[in-house]
Amino acid sequence: MGYLELALAALVVVLISRLWNVLVYLIWRPFVITKRFREQGIRGPSYKFWSGSLEEIKNIRKASEGVVLDIHCHDITSRVLSQYTKWISQYGRTFLYWFGPEPHICITDPEMVKQVLSNKFGFYTKPNRNPNIFALLGKGLVFAEGPYWARHRRLVSPAFAMDKLKLMTKKMAECTQLMTERWHGQAFSEDQQKEIEVGREFQELTADVISHTAFGSSFKEGKEVFLAQKELVMLALATLFSVHFPGFKSLPTRTNIEKWKLEKKVKNTLKKIIQSRLDSKGSGDGNDLLGLMMEACTSDCTAKHDNERMNMDEMIDECKTFFFAGHETTSHLLTWTMFLLGTNQEWQEKLREEVLRECGKSVPDADMLGKLKLVTMVLLEALRLYGPVAMTERQATKDMNLGDLEVPKGTVLAMPIAIMHRDKEIWSADADEFNPLRFENGIRKAANHPNALLSFSIGPRACIGQDFAMLEAKMVMAMILQKFSFSISPKYIHAPADLITVQPKYGLPIMLTPLHF
Repeated sequence: MGYLELALAALVVVLISRLWNVLVYLIWRPFVITKRFREQGIRGPSYKFWSGSLEEIKNIRKASEGVVLDIHCHDITSRVLSQYTKWISQYGRTFLYWFGPEPHICITDPEMVKQVLSNKFGFYTKPNRNPNIFALLGKGLVFAEGPYWARHRRLVSPAFAMDKLKLMTKKMAECTQLMTERWHGQAFSEDQQKEIEVGREFQELTADVISHTAFGSSFKEGKEVFLAQKELVMLALATLFSVHFPGFKSLPTRTNIEKWKLEKKVKNTLKKIIQSRLDSKGSGDGNDLLGLMMEACTSDCTAKHDNERMNMDEMIDECKTFFFAGHETTSHLLTWTMFLLGTNQEWQEKLREEVLRECGKSVPDADMLGKLKLVTMVLLEALRLYGPVAMTERQATKDMNLGDLEVPKGTVLAMPIAIMHRDKEIWSADADEFNPLRFENGIRKAANHPNALLSFSIGPRACIGQDFAMLEAKMVMAMILQKFSFSISPKYIHAPADLITVQPKYGLPIMLTPLHF
């Protein structure tokens, strides 16, 4: 046999081997895993070759798109997690489904969820994401793993210390004041109301706040990042329930070309901001998140840790996370808080009385904000009912025992937060109702399980920016309550949607009336 024949024979063997591995992955492995879970009493929608349960997910979600809720209905799961509500009714609260050939187990037991999210040994990691979502956030704290994550968390943490955050309240107030003054200037008269679409307003406000507090720049300078990330969100949404071929993200498809263009725009804008700071001050001035991060990368990295300093690409990835997470989630928290106070006027009055009692008519400072107990309770209830993140996931890195469940390596644990936040066994019979008093004695005593509120997650991967978000939300709400009363516009359609984050599908038009004391 000649060399050519030998080469062809070897190629055929390689191709057959790879084809066999693909068939095992796509056919035999799903069969074995389904059987293994069925023996444990776990059922779910049947696996279909290659697509898994995706077709069923798309059909269920499409059927739910036209659902419009009553304005006082807070059980939004039929819209934002429609496939989970249907499957729970069919298969129980723990079930198996398939994202393509990847097995997912839905878990809703708070103790099992705690076991997953609190694990410190890397047994449950963030699953591989849609490449368009990865382009949005980069390899920052959200998606980093292992020693890489630990190093970044250590370097970024000083920027989120409460004493540092308190210094940023002045800038938060300045940005908010510009917004409220603009509202006042939009043809208000003493007896006239003004309709404002606050969802859009809060997106611009929180982008302005994060631009100042993260980068020391204005929204005008950060607008390229803001707009590019909004376009990346749309790309991610279009491919959210698609199976991605290995290597597909490198092909010059129309979507990939658009994604690369937007990534480049975000990267170049952030690089310019960072480089300007490096050129002018070396390490930053410590008055914003970028400055504090740069400071930590120089002063905290002694000779022993020189190799732990962030390079330019790493700082850009963290800034992507700062910018998106820092404005997107907080803007929706503010939007839903306005919705809840607009539909619960008695609570709006209670909060206004508290704000005027603790802050008067002056611009609140950090100490004043710390005294706003009722405002905090309402924000926590808004996070419970309309948290920006409807669900979270982790992937088992090896065979694991989770409670009584045997979980094979590679299985994704899906935790539907919005459903768990409405569990009557955990949150009592009024779980579907707006009741801020449940947080009167703090988060850990608000439910029958101390870790029941998952809006910022729990454990070592809990959101590093939660204090920043709460401080900003309290500042904005306090300043609005000082100056305006408000109600929901008759034009509002109550149709919450999971568009990466939970938000009003058609926006939130609010009727504002200026207060005259």
